[in-house]
Amino acid sequence: MEYEFTLKFKLGRSMPTDDEIMNSLASADCTDAFIGLGLPGYVSLEFTREAQSAEEAILSAVRDAQRGLPGAQLIEAGPDFVNLTDVANMLGMSRQNMRKLFEKHSVVFPAPVHAGTTVVWHLAPVLMFLKERHYVVAPTVWDVAWTAMHINSAREKVLIEPGLAERVQSRLAEFCEGWNIQTH
Repeated sequence: MEYEFTLKFKLGRSMPTDDEIMNSLASADCTDAFIGLGLPGYVSLEFTREAQSAEEAILSAVRDAQRGLPGAQLIEAGPDFVNLTDVANMLGMSRQNMRKLFEKHSVVFPAPVHAGTTVVWHLAPVLMFLKERHYVVAPTVWDVAWTAMHINSAREKVLIEPGLAERVQSRLAEFCEGWNIQTH
């Protein structure tokens, strides 16, 4: 299978030149990625990688990129964090149609990860919502979104103080118990 995804990295303390970055990534088996160097100190890699699964594709790309960019820190795997326009574009529907779906089903539409002037969702729950309503979602798109969400969540989890994490999980379990919501 062929999987399309993006990995974003923050470079380490050394600031290699663009040519050094390109050569280093090429020698680390990242020739299947388009390299974005727009923001100083950051590298964005848009991969099209063949693998048996999205997990295998993304994790092997992370390994290769980190080999090519020693000291670089993964900051995001994607697509994961999206707005309604992003989802509409991915599925070939209009932004207005996506907005109407959100408004019509606001009670059961997945909760955003950020709500403010800009509203952001994890892509996987939105795709699941759409699949349940018989929208066509390519299996590779679903697999990548699901895997990217889990990689990003795991990356953030290491930042959480263990005692706090346990207290939050306990409170969530108590809250969800009254609403018949499963927590994992």
